[in-house]
Amino acid sequence: MKKLVFGVDIGGTNTAFGLVDEAGDIYAESVIPTKKYLLFDDYPAFVTDLCEGMQRLMASVTFDFELLGIGIGAPNGNYHKGTIEYPANLWKFRPDEKNPDESRRLFNLVADMQKYFPSTLILLTNDANAATIGEMVYGNAKGLQDFIMITLGTGLGSGFVANGEMIYGHDGFAGEFGHTIVERNNGRVCGCGRRGCLETYVSATGIKRTAFELMAKMNDQSELRDISFNDFDASMISAAAAKGDPVALETFRYTGEMLGRALADAVVISSPKAIFLFGGLAKAGKFLFEPTKWYMEENMLSVFKNKVDILPSGIEGKNAAILGSAALIWQKQA
Repeated sequence: MKKLVFGVDIGGTNTAFGLVDEAGDIYAESVIPTKKYLLFDDYPAFVTDLCEGMQRLMASVTFDFELLGIGIGAPNGNYHKGTIEYPANLWKFRPDEKNPDESRRLFNLVADMQKYFPSTLILLTNDANAATIGEMVYGNAKGLQDFIMITLGTGLGSGFVANGEMIYGHDGFAGEFGHTIVERNNGRVCGCGRRGCLETYVSATGIKRTAFELMAKMNDQSELRDISFNDFDASMISAAAAKGDPVALETFRYTGEMLGRALADAVVISSPKAIFLFGGLAKAGKFLFEPTKWYMEENMLSVFKNKVDILPSGIEGKNAAILGSAALIWQKQA
């Protein structure tokens, strides 16, 4: 009998889920709009509709199969507890009537879903860790025991694998590389409330901020100057760089400098064989990879020089979010 697992990816806009086999083939998939439940701040309805949607998807499959488990990737997902804790872009803040200083923003998702799937293994982790495990099971990190995954989207996520095991830390939140401080003097304000975090420089939003700062400093002609801030998208910088636009090229050089310097520090902690870049910003290819590699080596402790590859993700372009979440279960089965 065919063995399948569910991969579930919870995002601020949509929640996607699909049935995946060990080879990474998706046999059925669907989506519900997370935004609808955020609008009404209705977490219980979200859980009900998600689980019922998954059950309908299972019923739609025309062959017999065994469901081995459900893997879930979510912002601020805690692997140890099966909870989503204080997610910035999910359900809103509501004071607890009995404890007004506490918020009702710790969601016991695994326990709540277990009511609909009582005998099924359910595992949850944060979305960047899910992508990391997806890279290990389905992507270019197959067979690697030590590597780092950097996910470059609206923010910067990361996953650290050492000795073949994901590093979760004692509380389940290890690997917040995007919130390491890279600029302590007048650093950019971060959504976490601190200043100078890496993701304020290296992310889709960070590179946009860099481009506008450079346009204020540089006199060079650039097609980027004709785009308003609200219409601006990080992919426009890649398109301009491909045409030799000086502002776009300098934007990527600076972004690569910030990422490369930070990665040189990360290497001394876990000594990875490779670092994988994943997400929209990584699609810029050489414009990001080349300066990142150069600045990483320039700032690297000598014992680690020229030992660490910076590579593109092997699951980019596929339904990586579903695959990464599903890989949680396949890794457990291995």
